[in-house]
Amino acid sequence: MTDPQVAILMLGLFILIVLLGFPIAFTLIAMGLGFGYYAYALPNQTENLLDNRIFDLFVQNTFSVMSNEVLVAVPLFLFMGYIVERANIVDRLFFSIQLATRHLPGSMAVAALVTCALFATASGIVGAVVTLMGLLAFPAMLKAGYDRRLASGVICAGGTLGILIPPSIMLIVYAAIAQVSPVRLYAAALFPGMLLATMYIIYVVTRAYLNPRLAPKPPEEEVPKISLIALRLLTSFVPLAALIMGVLGSILAGIATPAEAAGVGAMGGLLLAAAYRALTWQRLKEAVFLTARTSAMVCWLFVGSWTFASVFSYLGGHGLIEHWVLGAELGPIGFLILAQLIIFLLGWPLEWSEIIIIFVPIFLPMLTTFQVDPLFFGILVALNLQTSFLTPPMAMSAYYLKGVSGNLVELIEIFRGILPYLAIVILSMVIVYTFPGIVLWLPEYLFG
Repeated sequence: MTDPQVAILMLGLFILIVLLGFPIAFTLIAMGLGFGYYAYALPNQTENLLDNRIFDLFVQNTFSVMSNEVLVAVPLFLFMGYIVERANIVDRLFFSIQLATRHLPGSMAVAALVTCALFATASGIVGAVVTLMGLLAFPAMLKAGYDRRLASGVICAGGTLGILIPPSIMLIVYAAIAQVSPVRLYAAALFPGMLLATMYIIYVVTRAYLNPRLAPKPPEEEVPKISLIALRLLTSFVPLAALIMGVLGSILAGIATPAEAAGVGAMGGLLLAAAYRALTWQRLKEAVFLTARTSAMVCWLFVGSWTFASVFSYLGGHGLIEHWVLGAELGPIGFLILAQLIIFLLGWPLEWSEIIIIFVPIFLPMLTTFQVDPLFFGILVALNLQTSFLTPPMAMSAYYLKGVSGNLVELIEIFRGILPYLAIVILSMVIVYTFPGIVLWLPEYLFG
């Protein structure tokens, strides 16, 4: 068996083992060390079994991850999100936006989407957004007489927006892997994120307008006075929006690096929680614990994936795939379609972190050959990864919602509800393909 064949065997075994349910980070480390022991074996290694360069590589990768300045922003953004989640801000935000948009068809669904977008932007954790909104907004919509499929689709689709809308943790991870500026990447993601959220809202309003029974309007006697609505918006929407705009604005204006802005955002989250009288010792401990656990998972995923990718490349796996793609004589559009199709299919069994850390680096060396901007490719991947949470039967956002909604909705109804949003994501990718300026104009305008 040749080395490239061993590399393909290595990749196939990894996918099989992950599908069996083994932890991904430790599977990557184990397979990287195992196959690396074979790849980097020295001629006279029988005298000392531990004298193998794979162990040096593993230590170097661990040090590189822990000293990576771009990844410093990850735990700080996570901490900001967990603090905001526990500060009782989201429930006030949802109901105040719902009252402010009460004259729109499907006002409660629109409020849920706007709240999901803001909260997803603040946290960047799909499971947390879908779970919290599934506990808060989903029962409220059903109680108001909303169609179960429409309501479930809104929660599942809105919860995934944090993958794309800055300050997204996924974009930070992609920037570290692709060696691109996270600031330029955030600027590139701003308009596509707003485009996708706007398309969701237009779809909901249109459906509610054409069929009012799907989303009944609230009775007028239940609507409070304008002054009370303004007060609720002032105390719920404005503080969180100001925090997000302050963090994102300082990054795009060049005032702060993502890590510095994340530190300010974490402090802002603490101040918001204190202002809402929700900053207790127990909640602070929970936020710190969850931040440490998730950050450790991300770091070990990086260590394992870089070791795995180094061995895979050393055995000739990257070269074999690149030779196959180049041999197909595809143009830039054909290459992009092929890459996005593969990522779409990988989104069924895998989550975004594994796809970004393990499989996207396979395509990155080919971007220069096909003259594809890494920023443009990264935003297409971020859009595509929305589908990994929305594509049945492995749509994780549907399982998050089902887990917290219990008997309120059947899983098949959630699947049917998210299919239109899956089509909207694909349509948004077509629009971005057709008009690449949506991605590239803002970073070029801001940074040249």
